[in-house]
Amino acid sequence: MENDDIVDASVETDNALGQELEQVADAADEVAEAAQDAASEMANEPGRTVEFIKEVPLAVTVEVGRARMTIQDLLQLGQGSVVELEKLAGDSLDVYINGQRVARGEAVIVNEKFGVRLTEIISPEDRIERLGK
Repeated sequence: MENDDIVDASVETDNALGQELEQVADAADEVAEAAQDAASEMANEPGRTVEFIKEVPLAVTVEVGRARMTIQDLLQLGQGSVVELEKLAGDSLDVYINGQRVARGEAVIVNEKFGVRLTEIISPEDRIERLGK
């Protein structure tokens, strides 16, 4: 595979990811609109609260770092291989909820399990602003 092929594949992948991210952002806008509509409807109905939404499951992801590599490099990975990440040792971990970064933190061990101590919560305004980009 020549370098041009790798660049073309990378550009195509980036374009596809960009389109998928746009679709996710559009879906998030629709969910936000539906939530606003539901909230305004509930405000008009006495006795209804948002308690029902507390049981909605969310996917929480903690990202240690990222790496970019060619398909050739990916195919050469095996047991014991080391993948160098973009972040430095000691950098904060990114915390995502349903694919949106909401916080940063540091790794801790709690009862012999890994955990994350949140050190920074990203404000709702900043999260909404990032959705528009």
